[in-house]
Amino acid sequence: MVPRLLVAAGCVLSSPALAQEPDPDSGGSGGGVGGVEGRWVGSVVLPTGGLPFSVTFERAEDVLVATMDIQGAVDLPLTAVSHENDRVHFELETPIGLAAWDGALTGDTIEGEFTQGVVTATFSVSRADPAEAEAEEPPPYREEEVSFENGDVHLEGTLTLPEGPGPFPGVVLITGSGPQDRDEVVAGFAVFRHLSDHLTRQGIAVLRYDDRGVGGSTGSVSSSTSSDFAGDALAGLARLSEHPDVDPARVGLLGHSEGAIVAPIAASRSEAVRFAVLLAGSTVPGTEILYEQSAAIQRASGVPEDRIEWNTDFQRRLFAALDAGEDLEAYREELGAAIREGIETLPGAQRAAISDVDAYVQGQIDAQIDRVETPWFRYFLTYDPTEGLRGTRVPVLALFGGLDLQVLPDQNRPPLEEALAGNPDVTVDVLPRANHLFQAATSGSPAEYALLEKRFVDGFLETISDWILARFGN
Repeated sequence: MVPRLLVAAGCVLSSPALAQEPDPDSGGSGGGVGGVEGRWVGSVVLPTGGLPFSVTFERAEDVLVATMDIQGAVDLPLTAVSHENDRVHFELETPIGLAAWDGALTGDTIEGEFTQGVVTATFSVSRADPAEAEAEEPPPYREEEVSFENGDVHLEGTLTLPEGPGPFPGVVLITGSGPQDRDEVVAGFAVFRHLSDHLTRQGIAVLRYDDRGVGGSTGSVSSSTSSDFAGDALAGLARLSEHPDVDPARVGLLGHSEGAIVAPIAASRSEAVRFAVLLAGSTVPGTEILYEQSAAIQRASGVPEDRIEWNTDFQRRLFAALDAGEDLEAYREELGAAIREGIETLPGAQRAAISDVDAYVQGQIDAQIDRVETPWFRYFLTYDPTEGLRGTRVPVLALFGGLDLQVLPDQNRPPLEEALAGNPDVTVDVLPRANHLFQAATSGSPAEYALLEKRFVDGFLETISDWILARFGN
């Protein structure tokens, strides 16, 4: 995804790392395991707002086990899982310390206390509709594990091939910002797995791969740039094109969010790219994206206008200092003061949840300032995506979400159309109800991603497959 930097708003849980495997003795049937089995959906009420998550309880050889979906990670195994006398407890080991949930089960609701380090908060989950569960059936196509190289970087992924005789048209999927796996799982929604499944069923071969430093891939996202990722995508395209069931004259790139910046860079470098599909791609420098994105998300969260204005001003000064090579220590102090001021304006219950304000503030400062100093972030701030777009001469499909608060269509559609004005085959559309993940949304805020149905807005998948097949089908 395009990064979110809400410097005045603070952060929530850091993305949890995989916990250790559950201890078989840690869960017990207690007061009725059957009363808690299944999927539960809700949120933790943190000082910065609600953090959505879901937890799924299952019985394994008469022992209660559980997994969690939270902040883009899925199926995280939980430890210390128990259900005794209508009390439910489970824990997750994360990079910033053990997170624990302890609550009471009443009917179809579990409510209680969440603790992690210096933070104490409340949580509530409700039993999910059983209709949400979909039976997993073997897909009607072939899957192959593949690997390829870009210089000294080794990348691994999955190639899906349609049924029947080839050769088929093909596409390489390019993820958004941050370390993403080949399925591009965001808030529990496997964006690329669902997209790949649809395209392959329609007769299009698809290669999706783990980002640098994720899964079996080597390298690092934060120490690389969008230009480096373009090389990865072209290496993937070469791997796709060499398969005997893929037609190298009918292959292209599909990028989502930052991936829609990467795809035009790659297309402008190589004639091997025959088409480009750009989903929620930014078309202005990263500084401009972040100003508008931060304001839109904060406004949707009810942040007062004066705080939004301060936040934007702070970002402008911080980014200018970064560009000038200045020491950012003074900005750490200013940010800390703003976070403390924000804490004082919180409702009493949320303010009381922060037991160690100094540790909380320092953690927020480190997370936000340290990130802007990475090579990836520096490149993102200054790169103008229209450079790659102007060099893209192949057919282009560009889609935006009308409710996208991360890449606002009104800001990004006009520069895209201007940059591609000389290209004879360009299709641009805005899907009115779609958010940044192209889910049917209510507000478009990232805070609701995990709460929405894990499916695309109607017509999204068909628009992509129909467009590709109209130009490159048999």
